[in-house]
Amino acid sequence: MAGYNRVILVGNLTRDPELRYTPQGTAVADLRLAVTESRGGKGSEKKEETLFIDVTVWERQAETCSEYLAKGRSVLVEGRLVLDEWQDKETSEKRSKIRVVANTVRFLGPRGDAPEGGAGPAKKRPAAARPPPAEDAGLEAEPQ
Repeated sequence: MAGYNRVILVGNLTRDPELRYTPQGTAVADLRLAVTESRGGKGSEKKEETLFIDVTVWERQAETCSEYLAKGRSVLVEGRLVLDEWQDKETSEKRSKIRVVANTVRFLGPRGDAPEGGAGPAKKRPAAARPPPAEDAGLEAEPQ
């Protein structure tokens, strides 16, 4: 049976992007996205439901996200769903979580739409320094 794994989300960042590098020097950024959907209820009642979604961005796009995005910024993310599974160290229970691996991240709205925004990029922060190849064990580049 053929499958199709593609997701498109529009939402706001709940925190600044977290940039790191794999031992091979590949950039990886973690984003946390809040996606709110409004639904009409009975009468004039509107119900809002917010989902919080983890997004992983790779390579140059990860560095760009880290440089120009900040908490509160609106983005459109296109990517695929991935299931992470692990065993909880304290309870030994099997845990899992679905996240999005981004193919494309588009910055929406004006550059200064973040709460602490200005006329330029959301925040000018230095890019995370690349670690020597022996550091940051445990991260491996995920095939795109």
